[in-house]
Amino acid sequence: MSIAGKVALVTGASRGIGAATAKLLAKHGASVIVNYNQNQKAADEVVKAIADDGGKAIAIQADGRNKGQVDAMVKKAAEEFGPVDILILNAGMSVPFKSFAELSYDEFEGKVMGELQCFFYPLKAVLPSMMERKSGCIVGISSGLSRYAAYGFSAHTTVKSGVDGLMKSLALELGPIGIRVNTVAPGLTVTDATSWLPPERFAAAAEATPLKRVGLPEDVAGAVLMMVSDEAGFVTGAYLPVSGGTQMI
Repeated sequence: MSIAGKVALVTGASRGIGAATAKLLAKHGASVIVNYNQNQKAADEVVKAIADDGGKAIAIQADGRNKGQVDAMVKKAAEEFGPVDILILNAGMSVPFKSFAELSYDEFEGKVMGELQCFFYPLKAVLPSMMERKSGCIVGISSGLSRYAAYGFSAHTTVKSGVDGLMKSLALELGPIGIRVNTVAPGLTVTDATSWLPPERFAAAAEATPLKRVGLPEDVAGAVLMMVSDEAGFVTGAYLPVSGGTQMI
């Protein structure tokens, strides 16, 4: 895939889908900023894995909800590698798993507004340079639950639906100046964020999936790589499910 020499910023990249994506983009020649909020040790391990594989990466702390921290991260990234060519919006908030009747407004707001901030501030920090260069690629990590609701995930479904809408709007606005924007929507994926689910939930999901398994972070990373490559240069505004066939739209 033709991303060699490009600079990629992956938010929430210390573990799970973000870590797998950072490693894969680096493997294909991008210089990668591994963003993390709290887990510096995990982020450093991602950077080490990339370096051991011959790639280039740095870890930079920034809370995606904090404009000042995000702006400082993008500035430091530019000083280290150059302006960001690829932005992967993966950082998010933990999911409050409970029915809407049990959900407090603070829990709802924390998930929905916090996660949207994790998209808004990096976009605002990176877009001026992309617009000046008339080039760039943005991928928002959504979820299959943005289109198919599940019990206990009302806040998650709400914010991921918002992510889908934002990515479509940006694809429309930024396409004329050469910036592509797409959405990747994982199905059930084995990560730290889903480790609380009981084994029978994974087994049932695998049985209902045409490929007869649940997703891995590397599956999602592969879809992201495909979307940001020049080979997908005429793809923008797309919603790509990575769900083993459970979302046949």
